Amino acid sequence: MGHVRALISLSLFVLVTLIIGVPLILLSLTKAVLYRSRWRAMLTRWLDKTASAWISCNNFHQRLLLPTRISVDGPDTFARREWFMLVVNHQSWVDILVILRVLNRRVPYFKFFLKTSLAWIPILGMAFWALDFPFMRRHSKEQIARDPSLAGKDLATTRKQCERYSNKPVTIISYLEGTRFTPQKHAAQQSPFKNLLIPKAGGLAFTLAAMEGRLHTLLDVTIHFPEGRPSFWQYLAGEVGEINVVIVEREIDPSLLGNYTDLQFRTHFQRWVNGIWQEKDELLTRLDQQAEADKGKH
Repeated sequence: MGHVRALISLSLFVLVTLIIGVPLILLSLTKAVLYRSRWRAMLTRWLDKTASAWISCNNFHQRLLLPTRISVDGPDTFARREWFMLVVNHQSWVDILVILRVLNRRVPYFKFFLKTSLAWIPILGMAFWALDFPFMRRHSKEQIARDPSLAGKDLATTRKQCERYSNKPVTIISYLEGTRFTPQKHAAQQSPFKNLLIPKAGGLAFTLAAMEGRLHTLLDVTIHFPEGRPSFWQYLAGEVGEINVVIVEREIDPSLLGNYTDLQFRTHFQRWVNGIWQEKDELLTRLDQQAEADKGKH
């Protein structure tokens, strides 16, 4: 029955995407044509509402078909007229669905940082562009060493991407680990954290600086799978019994807005991020221990 459930769930994802994808693409094409007109802001609002409706429809059929219980420990409400920065640990493709189920319509519309290569995916790339998802290309230390003129381009690119959010509250989502956790990646990194990969602080620092003080709150989200990290198919098949989500609101102090190329500031910022990651790591360990204890009771 699990495979049948998964096929039905996947079919509904595809169906909802096809139905809502038509107006989304039409609005995207219209925005491309009228990009510099006074209609651009209104088209962006319609696009956000259309994408939010896509999320709501998918959330509905997940709640209807899947037995997964999602427990949330965090604030009951969030300010809808505030800008948020959201960071989260990354273990599975299911993470994205969990965030969308827990926070859709509770916080300003989501904007995911995407790799530049995703912009070239047919249809999807245009939708991402029309929805004002930021496409980022990070220069490595080696590239900057070979060409020092690249040093300030990451910040300039981030600032340009974030300018479009200056008049409209959004929730910017960043996976600081940069990739999904696996034991192999964890070992290769020699990560000091038991349950997490090493966070990449540079992108977060650039974003906070680019938003020029509009971001006052960091939503620190921790996702925990008591039964182990599931695949997307296992989730759709209803094989995930429970998911724990812990949300902590953290104030973004003005001291965290600075030039990341400055060694003193970079050290200060990395210490702050690593402190958050240490707390997250300890929380995941406690949740693992609680899950083991609950198994013992049964």
